[in-house]
Amino acid sequence: MGLYGEAQLTGKETTFSCDDMIVSKTDLTGKLVYGNRLFFKMAEMSEKQCIGQQHNIVRHPEMPRSVFELLWSTIRDGREIFAYVNNRAASGNNYWVYAHVTPSFGTNGEITGYHSNRRFPNRKILEGHIIPLYRELLEIERAAASPKQGLQDGCKRIQQLIDDAKMNFNQFMFSLGA
Repeated sequence: MGLYGEAQLTGKETTFSCDDMIVSKTDLTGKLVYGNRLFFKMAEMSEKQCIGQQHNIVRHPEMPRSVFELLWSTIRDGREIFAYVNNRAASGNNYWVYAHVTPSFGTNGEITGYHSNRRFPNRKILEGHIIPLYRELLEIERAAASPKQGLQDGCKRIQQLIDDAKMNFNQFMFSLGA
């Protein structure tokens, strides 16, 4: 089982300790160059299966594309981002994380890759805010006439939410726990 969604979704969520951290690093194109043991354990894949593959090897199909669009545009711009992410393991199980994704910089100040630390998410925030929001974004994306239009519409909805809250995306994420 394994790579890029060959396994059927099980609907079963796996978890990890709130004291643990999942770590991964990618190159500029999003290919994995490092993962810690917990990354491979939660992905239910070996280091050999993952290194050199696109990080989206663990992407869950119920994650809104617009959230990833925001994530990638933010880190490519040299800024950090905090976001809740639903990942998929090789078995088809899923696992939620609260991700802090940052660009990695070389000595010349250029972005050389990306680094992500993921912690166990706050269940109240997930169930009360994130899961309903992501369902809404998925509905918006899927209702569009094309995938491109769906992505644009989802991104507009995210922008509307943060504009209405008079915050940037990271502030909006932090405010959900207040």
